[in-house]
Amino acid sequence: MTAYERANEAGPPNPIAGLHHITAIAGSPQENVDFYAGALGLRLVKRTVNFDDPGTYHFYYGNEEGQPGTILTFFPWAEAAPGRPGSGQASSFSFSVPPDSLGYWRERLRSHAIEASLPIERFDEELIEFRDHDGLRMELVASPGRNGIEPWSDGPVDPRHAIRGFHGATLSEQGCESTASLLTETMGFRFVGQDGNRFRFETAPGQPGSRLDLLCGPDAARGRMGKGTVHHVAWRVADEDQEETWRRRLTDKGLNVTPILDRNYFRSIYFREPGGVLFEFATDPPGFTVDEPAADLGAELKLPAWLEPARREIQASLPPIRRPGAQP
Repeated sequence: MTAYERANEAGPPNPIAGLHHITAIAGSPQENVDFYAGALGLRLVKRTVNFDDPGTYHFYYGNEEGQPGTILTFFPWAEAAPGRPGSGQASSFSFSVPPDSLGYWRERLRSHAIEASLPIERFDEELIEFRDHDGLRMELVASPGRNGIEPWSDGPVDPRHAIRGFHGATLSEQGCESTASLLTETMGFRFVGQDGNRFRFETAPGQPGSRLDLLCGPDAARGRMGKGTVHHVAWRVADEDQEETWRRRLTDKGLNVTPILDRNYFRSIYFREPGGVLFEFATDPPGFTVDEPAADLGAELKLPAWLEPARREIQASLPPIRRPGAQP
């Protein structure tokens, strides 16, 4: 029995429920919308701003209702320098698509000038790898389970092949032991397998975004944040009471955890895991319909109450955005 397998026996009573969202850095806002809401067929469920830098958009993409486990978000800084993927980063992430859909996706990506790899087998799963126009690495995994996620029915992608939320994420680490201990002993993940220097952990099987891979490279260079890289990885917690419980548990483990922050659509805490990746724990409620009806998600710029007095100045600083098939 490996150390990772022994650690499986020590998890908490309420493990993390999978990915809530992943946030990355992009360049051109319009190119970002065109690719994710157009080529990938995700719904732009929220158009707001970076609460810490209101002169920059914050885009949220997901399924029709913006369910936790489907949300990919971006800070698009048009003048951002390219990042460098490396250790201490989430180096890639993956979406689930229905079985027999990888051929469809290779052709669709090619039609949008994105080259995808030939199908690859990993942990008895078939997947394709590709990068967006900013160099952000991602994968589509042919997954037989539907994981409770329905795609955007009015999107540009045939629903028979559309993305069904996250499959998982990959962290690149110089050393994996401390991060693996956090996952299994504190967050409730289980070690499920090894493929070379890739170690797979899982929580809440059957839920979207339930898998996390640690890619261990002791000699790997440290990554550098910039466009085309992941900013942080957010995990699901049920509500604010559980958020407070998790905060106490994490601080008791010696981690430097922020206070609970109001992100309007969820409540969040942040900390860096031992390998350096920024983790967030985000609550499921209140969700993206708190400030606009489900039918109109993403249609207008939404600001939190404390930024509304500056709406005119904020809107003047942001470039106009056209959603695929919609007016600006």
